[in-house]
Amino acid sequence: MPALAEHRGEVRRLLAGRLAQEFAIFNTDTVERCVADVQACVTHLGLEATPELVERMAREHLIGMVKSEPPSGRVAGP
Repeated sequence: MPALAEHRGEVRRLLAGRLAQEFAIFNTDTVERCVADVQACVTHLGLEATPELVERMAREHLIGMVKSEPPSGRVAGP
């Protein structure tokens, strides 16, 4: 599969769509931002931002966000 840089927008939307279905607890914008942030971090580190790598790392980040939620539930911001 080609690197994300070649088809950045389309591939990023597909990844975010899959992850948004898997993590319905978060709104779509949050998942899209997570995928974009992971892609930027991977690129910054000099790694090839393959769709597989970005999806795997974004999934791990989202799992961490789910697990970090307090037992009383997510607190609404101001």
